[in-house]
Amino acid sequence: MTTYALIGASDFNAAYFAERAARGAFDAVIAVDGGFASLEAAGCVPDLALGDFDSLGFVPEGVPVKLFPAEKDASDMELALEEALTCGAGAVEVYGALGGRLDHTLANLSLLASFAERGLDVVAVGERERIALLVGPGELLIEAADEGIVSVFSLSDVATGVCEEGLKYGLDHVALTNRTSWGLSNELAGAAARISVESGTLVVFLPL
Repeated sequence: MTTYALIGASDFNAAYFAERAARGAFDAVIAVDGGFASLEAAGCVPDLALGDFDSLGFVPEGVPVKLFPAEKDASDMELALEEALTCGAGAVEVYGALGGRLDHTLANLSLLASFAERGLDVVAVGERERIALLVGPGELLIEAADEGIVSVFSLSDVATGVCEEGLKYGLDHVALTNRTSWGLSNELAGAAARISVESGTLVVFLPL
């Protein structure tokens, strides 16, 4: 599956990105506005720099650039996700989309859910967690680990047929709404785990 890395302007987990890049995990890397500075600091040259570059403060040189006006109806991250999808990406790992301004984080989680619902395999990486989007019907397998927190929430009005297996606390075909804390702070318990959903969209917080 073709995988793109998108690097936004918020907190950048450079160590995790570098480890993934060294393993050849990415077919292309897109710097999203201020994410260009994060990549530059990490010694990585992106395949494309995209955005209005109001956060960066200048238009990058020496790399392909897609420049957009500052006054527009879509965020730079949304434009980057569209670019990845148009270029044939089947999966994206998004960095620099969490932390910082809470409104940006909320907007990015909504965007990631939207693109997951369009068939893109979406993971966001923060400083302390990975966030996977799971669209029903679907399942997510988690490797065995002795410890770690896993939280599962619905981004739909309701997600039905939610199962959590192999974690400390199990769920068996329950309905989760987007107005409950049910799903918060489950625990890995030394066994491989499985999360599944029949309909709706889940956001799954995983330890790094």
